[in-house]
Amino acid sequence: MAKKKDSLIEEAEKIKAELDALKKKKKILDSSPKSKSKKAETKPAKKTKKAETKPAKEKKLTKKELEEQKKEAEKTLEEELEEQLSDEEIENFQIEKVDMERLTNKVCDILAERESDGMFQSELWKKLKLTSRDGSRLALKLERMGTITREKILEKGRWTYKLILKKTPISTQSIENAPCLVCPVEQKCSLEGEISPRNCQFIEDWVIAEMKKPAKAK
Repeated sequence: MAKKKDSLIEEAEKIKAELDALKKKKKILDSSPKSKSKKAETKPAKKTKKAETKPAKEKKLTKKELEEQKKEAEKTLEEELEEQLSDEEIENFQIEKVDMERLTNKVCDILAERESDGMFQSELWKKLKLTSRDGSRLALKLERMGTITREKILEKGRWTYKLILKKTPISTQSIENAPCLVCPVEQKCSLEGEISPRNCQFIEDWVIAEMKKPAKAK
């Protein structure tokens, strides 16, 4: 019984010694600075607002600038050529190895058929087998001569011109074989005289001959 009591005392002393040791350790830990290993609580960084890039304000155009911008967008090949060429270059325009008088008469004949409706220049140049550049120069020349007028029209999203005949150039073809030019009694001819165009056999024969000629192919 005494032995058992002694062993219990020893056990109690050991436990007490362990408790004292633990208390000391705790005291040391409490007195020491907080462990650096402990991760500092990092507050989420405030989201920096991205600088909103406002679109640059467009410069407000003046009425004059808007009109110029519109004019530039509607500019045609002829208008560009007009800016590049001098009046002299337009008026003296010549296509190499081409009879310009004959070509002009041909243009007038074609436009005369269309009367006041006119004809799109691209269609006319195609018919005459001219390049767009040559055709445009010719149109400028004929307009300066007062032979045609050019009407600016928006066609299929593109600006172009319609050509309308203004006046037919003078041609001597219709009177080339007139008997009056070589009449032997021209000096005696008058409206009220014995020899008169009203009863001239030469004129009558000439008119009948002209009427019998085949019509000019269109």
